[in-house]
Amino acid sequence: MTSRAAVLGHPISHSKSPALHRAAYSHLGVDIEYSAIDVTVPDLPAFMAAVRAEAGWRGLSVTMPLKTAMVSEVDEVRGVAGILGVVNTVVFESGGSSVRAIGYNTDVAGIVNAVRHAGVAAAPSAVVLGGGGTAAAAVAALRDLGAPSADVFVRDVARAAEARAASAGVGLPVRVLPLAGAAAAVAAADVVISTLPPRAADSLADELAGLHTATPGVLLDVAYDPWPSRIASAWQDGGGAVVPGLEMLLYQAVEQVKFFSGLGDDVTADVIDVMCDSVGAPRRVL
Repeated sequence: MTSRAAVLGHPISHSKSPALHRAAYSHLGVDIEYSAIDVTVPDLPAFMAAVRAEAGWRGLSVTMPLKTAMVSEVDEVRGVAGILGVVNTVVFESGGSSVRAIGYNTDVAGIVNAVRHAGVAAAPSAVVLGGGGTAAAAVAALRDLGAPSADVFVRDVARAAEARAASAGVGLPVRVLPLAGAAAAVAAADVVISTLPPRAADSLADELAGLHTATPGVLLDVAYDPWPSRIASAWQDGGGAVVPGLEMLLYQAVEQVKFFSGLGDDVTADVIDVMCDSVGAPRRVL
């Protein structure tokens, strides 16, 4: 019997997750059909009820705007997902006659691996752009990368609850500051993680370009469509290293493949290589 998995979000047609997962399962010889399903926050409870009623589901990849809402739809939240209150991965576990939905967060590992592969050994000064669910994962990732603190720049300082909660949960002090006029502080940071939606950082990119100053650090822009983003181009023009969001997507998907396939650490470098090939990313070894 063919098992099922899917990526959920709204909108979802742009997602590269199906290409990544299908390449991995084909290479592994695992019979999992992986699709993209458009689901809104109001539709999520009914969707999850329908999934629970169907046999054969292995897991769900969860993207915006569902990552926080999914916490209420699973039976248990494990690991850093419980600290952050943000779920981007659901694994269905069979136990006797019942199936339980378990929530995880693989975004943190995705960010850490993407930044480390850019050559970052430490992050003395760190910045997060945005204050939502992915920003929460970025705060946790910066803790794992050894940052002593982080500045979180948001469009509305009253709407950064998830980033603030992540700060308290993982013990990384943050300052929440307005995004407007942040260019100079952003340019000076060793590591910048932009979790803003596509084009939402364009005005900051214009500010950076107008400074005519160096950007010596590393920028990870989690938005990968369109690419290069304007902020990525401005950062590169300033001499800094840019990590495409596609790399974060790849590395968090590797963790999901380990869960959904049931193979764990047997998902090795050759699988990662075919996943890279499926989306045109350079081959790397974790």
